[in-house]
Amino acid sequence: MDRSAVRSGWPRRLLPTLLARLRGRLDGEPAPTPRPSNPDAVVDCAVYVAGRREPGRPHYADAYARARRNRRSFVWLGLHEPGAAVMAAVGRTFGLDELSVAQALADGHRPTVQRHGEVTLLVLRTASYVEHAELTDTSEVVDTGDVLVFLGDRFAITVRHGAAGALAQVREDIQRRSGLLAEGPWAVGYAVCARMVDLYLEVAGHLERDLERVEESVFARDRSADIQHIYQLKREVVEFKRAVLPLPAPLRALLEQRAGGPPPALHRWFVDVEGRLTRAVDRVGAYDDLLNSILQSRLAQLAVEQNNDMRKIAAWAAIAATQTAVAGIYGMNFAHMPELGWRYGYAGALLLMAAAAVTLHRLFRRSGWL
Repeated sequence: MDRSAVRSGWPRRLLPTLLARLRGRLDGEPAPTPRPSNPDAVVDCAVYVAGRREPGRPHYADAYARARRNRRSFVWLGLHEPGAAVMAAVGRTFGLDELSVAQALADGHRPTVQRHGEVTLLVLRTASYVEHAELTDTSEVVDTGDVLVFLGDRFAITVRHGAAGALAQVREDIQRRSGLLAEGPWAVGYAVCARMVDLYLEVAGHLERDLERVEESVFARDRSADIQHIYQLKREVVEFKRAVLPLPAPLRALLEQRAGGPPPALHRWFVDVEGRLTRAVDRVGAYDDLLNSILQSRLAQLAVEQNNDMRKIAAWAAIAATQTAVAGIYGMNFAHMPELGWRYGYAGALLLMAAAAVTLHRLFRRSGWL
C-alpha cells in the first residue's frame, strides 16, 4: 500500500484490517463474512475483564469467544422475552441444554434454584407497584413477571418476561463495583437477587400505605370502603405473596451448597440478601393477616348494619300496624258497633291512632331500635 495514501488521511486503525484482507485475497482465502447484529430480544451484551466492561456491544457469539480466551473475563447477555429461534441460537452458543431453553421461553415460573450440568439457573419473580389514584374493584396494584439467570463458567444470561423488573439499572450499578464484578458471573446473580429483593421491599412499602387507607375508610364514621375494594387488594397481595414467599428456601439451599454455588467472596453478600428477603416475607405475611382482619371487621359491620336496618323496619312496621288495626276495625260494615253514631268518633279515632304512633315511636327510640 502506498505510504503517501496513509499520510493523506487513511486512519491508522484501519491498516491492520486492510492488510489482513489483502493477504487473504492473495492467498486465495474468501473474505470473512461479517457477524450479524444482535437480535431485537438482546437488551445488552458486554464482556467484562477483571471487573471492567470492555467497550462496545458485540454479538453474543463473538463476546463469548472473547471471554473464553481470558480466564478473568465473562460475558453478560441480557434478553427480554426472546423468541424460540433466538433462544435456540443462544442455547447452542453457550451450551445450554434443551430443558434450559424451554424454561427460558415460558413465564409464570415458581422461584427456585436448579443445576443443569455446569450451569446454575436462578428463577426469580419480579414485582412492581402500579400507581393508582384510588382503589377500585379492578385496580391493578402489583405487576409481576419473571427473570431467569443462567450462570456458567464464563457467562451470565438474564432472561426477563414481563414489564416489571427491568435490569438496566442493575447493570449500571454493578458496573460501578468492579471488585464484585471481578468475582465472575455469580456477581451478576447476586446483583439480580439484590435488585429483586429491593423491589419486594419497595412494593411492600406502597402496599402498607394502601392498607392504611383501607383501614381508615373501614373504621371511619361514613365507612366508605366497599368490600369489593378490600377483596381486590387481598387478591393483589396474594399475587405478591406468590413472588416473595417461595424464594427463601431455594436461596438458603444455594448458600448451603459446597460446590457449584457462589464463591466465598460473595457468600456474605448473598447472606445480606437473605436477611432483607426475610424482612420482606415477614411484612407480606403481616399484610395478609391485617387484610383478613379488615375483611372480617367489614363483614361484621355489614351484619350489624343489616341488623339495625331490620330493627328499624320492624319498629316502623309495628307503628304502622296500630294504625292499620284501628282503621281495619272501624272499616268493618256491621250495623251495631260502639261509637258509630258519636259526633266526634272520627276525630277520636284519628287522635287514638296518633297517640299510639307517638307512644310506640318513643319506646322504640328509647330502646335503640330507631
